[in-house]
Amino acid sequence: MTRAADDAVRHAGEGNLVTVASGASPSGPIHLGNLREFITPHFVAEELRRRGEPVRHLHSWDDFDRFRKVPAGVPAEWADHIGRPLTAVPDPWECHPSWAEHFKAPLQDALRELGVEMEEISQTEMYTSGAYRQQVLEAVARRDDIEAVLAKHRTKKVSAGEDASAQEAADLADSVANEDADEATAGGSPDSIARFPYRPYCRECGRDTVTTTAYDEATTTLSYTCSSCGHDGTTDLSSDNDGKLVWKVDWPMRWAYEKVNFEPAGRDHMTPGSSYTVGTEIAPSIFDWRAPARVIYAFVGFAGVQKMSSSAGGVPTATDALRILEAPMLRWLYVRRAPTQAFDIDFGPAVVRLYDEWDALGRKAADPAKADVATLAWHRASETASAGRLPTPAVPVPFRTLSSVADVTAGSAELISRIVESSGFPHDSVADLEPRLSKAMQWTVEHVPSDERTTVRETPDTERLASLSEDEELWLRIFLDRLPEDGDLDAVTSVVYGVPKVARGLGFEDAPTDQVKADQKDFFRLLYNLLVDADRGPRLPTLVLALGPEKVRRLLGA
Repeated sequence: MTRAADDAVRHAGEGNLVTVASGASPSGPIHLGNLREFITPHFVAEELRRRGEPVRHLHSWDDFDRFRKVPAGVPAEWADHIGRPLTAVPDPWECHPSWAEHFKAPLQDALRELGVEMEEISQTEMYTSGAYRQQVLEAVARRDDIEAVLAKHRTKKVSAGEDASAQEAADLADSVANEDADEATAGGSPDSIARFPYRPYCRECGRDTVTTTAYDEATTTLSYTCSSCGHDGTTDLSSDNDGKLVWKVDWPMRWAYEKVNFEPAGRDHMTPGSSYTVGTEIAPSIFDWRAPARVIYAFVGFAGVQKMSSSAGGVPTATDALRILEAPMLRWLYVRRAPTQAFDIDFGPAVVRLYDEWDALGRKAADPAKADVATLAWHRASETASAGRLPTPAVPVPFRTLSSVADVTAGSAELISRIVESSGFPHDSVADLEPRLSKAMQWTVEHVPSDERTTVRETPDTERLASLSEDEELWLRIFLDRLPEDGDLDAVTSVVYGVPKVARGLGFEDAPTDQVKADQKDFFRLLYNLLVDADRGPRLPTLVLALGPEKVRRLLGA
């Protein structure tokens, strides 16, 4: 982010307020790929704050965009709202004032948890308040100049799949289609009226399915026909606020209005003929502002999902990720890589390894003598310039331990706390284990397949107990005889590993022979069979401690 921060300062001029911007349309769940739109300027702003530069992170909610399609799971009658502003579409789940607010709210909560501070702007409020009136009038007055730029770049547009990964091609195709839809009108020839840079929402039905039929320069009155309801209407651009500039004009207009110095974007906005390319010409020639410095950010995938699309639904969001990842860890996944580097997020078994890696890096970062690029990323992820350190557990128990214990304790926080204490992690209360404990419990419930979960037997396996071999009977007798009633993890571990040694005439502390090692594997399998009806499971000492001596004895036929 250092280079991006340098570019932003150069764009703003030394000593001036630096505005880093982001923007998103709340048309659906804002997934982990979209999160890069927010995270990238945040880290650039953080770099500038650490330097003492005046900076603001300005986020525009494109909630005055049209509702384009009805996603799966939404009643078919919502098709009636297609073409209306997202803020005018009701929330089908009836928990927020509008469609836009339904998808904004969870991300706003997640960003607060992530320590992302930003000044938020609603484009609905900006347009309907008349904030952009002079810019709209200027764009309309210069529509022939704008059309000349757009026409030049239309011939340069690449196909959706050209130089793009299979995962990115769908987003690129959607973006191209959406931009074309914004440029065109519902009918008409490609003259200055048909390619009008401003589109009103119909006053009769509220949709943007309108064709501009005339514009009076003297009165600034725009006439239109709506293809949805047949309404022939007019709007006065000098006094009415019922429409918006098309996207390729709207974006550079906002750069100038907000004096944006840096804004990232996905590659779909950076291809020849697309938004940024066109905006670099429209911004200075129409709105007297140089296009901001930018970073092209790459795709973020999700293991098991070929392509994330916010309009498709059912894709992982920041809220989903924060159910299992501590906030600094989720930040770290983004800040440790350059924005141009694509990566995947895996909520499966990789989460356990990810926590191990994060904890190891944290221990390294605690030693100033070991400072390097990796530890710098850890610090950037762990704290913000204004809020300081983000919440982490007072006692960082390994995630693999917590998730394993959560699996066999049915989520009993009290029992988990007792086992963790005996595992060598003293703490005053369960609160010392949070937020990691809750995330480990959530991960176990949501992301460990049922066939991989540990299911403790309710009753003894009498058939298996009746068919024990001579060695197995001996192992169980020794185990039950030596099993401590109030032991800690070390005591239970000693017994579990020591039983085959004693059976071979050795002591608990003796080194195991090859035969003993083979016996240990068979003994462990026997215990798993009798306790959880599986050949393997969580670490046996942890499992035994979680079940308690009374239940273990009952399941082993004592």
